[in-house]
Amino acid sequence: MLQLQGIYKWVNTGTKRTFLLKDINLKVNEGEFISVMGPSGSGKTTLLNVIGMLDDFNEGQYFFMNEEVHTLKEKQKSALYKSYIGFVFQAYHLIDELTVYENIETPLIYKGFKTSERKAMVGDMLDRFQIVGKKDLFPTQLSGGQQQLVGIARALIANPKLILADEPTGNLNSKQGEEIMNLFKQLNKEEGVTIIQVTHSEKNAAYGSRVVHLLDGRVEK
Repeated sequence: MLQLQGIYKWVNTGTKRTFLLKDINLKVNEGEFISVMGPSGSGKTTLLNVIGMLDDFNEGQYFFMNEEVHTLKEKQKSALYKSYIGFVFQAYHLIDELTVYENIETPLIYKGFKTSERKAMVGDMLDRFQIVGKKDLFPTQLSGGQQQLVGIARALIANPKLILADEPTGNLNSKQGEEIMNLFKQLNKEEGVTIIQVTHSEKNAAYGSRVVHLLDGRVEK
């Protein structure tokens, strides 16, 4: 499904170059469930953002669904992202001006679904995450856990082939967290959705079929 070859990402501050990712080589097959672990500052979120085409990199090659991402223009990357990827952000990234319903609906509008289809699909997500009563509220009126559920619902609604999840249960109570992890496991097993999650939790990491350890921007061998 995707392959990173010799990926480097750095930032320059004055004359000093700080590496965020160093010589990352990673192959992910369709249908895998990968957990990325490592201490804070090891490059986990940066790696996820590079895979999700939200961050550029300075050196290396990235192939996604047979496309050479490193050669694509922003518009092409955006189209690829919208077609295949659902992203669960640690900081929610909900749109404050939109209601819960509208936030969840957004990916479907991008994909050109009809109004009646959107209504049914959003209704299904609201039910699944037990947030029907919150549909007309705005993100600022929700708790952190509720915002996280909305973010997850939005990431899943367009049936992505790849889910990227950055600490997906970080703001949820243990029961909600377990339900989300079981949902990911189900999507992976029954529908073949590829999942890459960043997590500090050994328990959550164990849901994956493979663990990738990062340290100082490198994949540990």
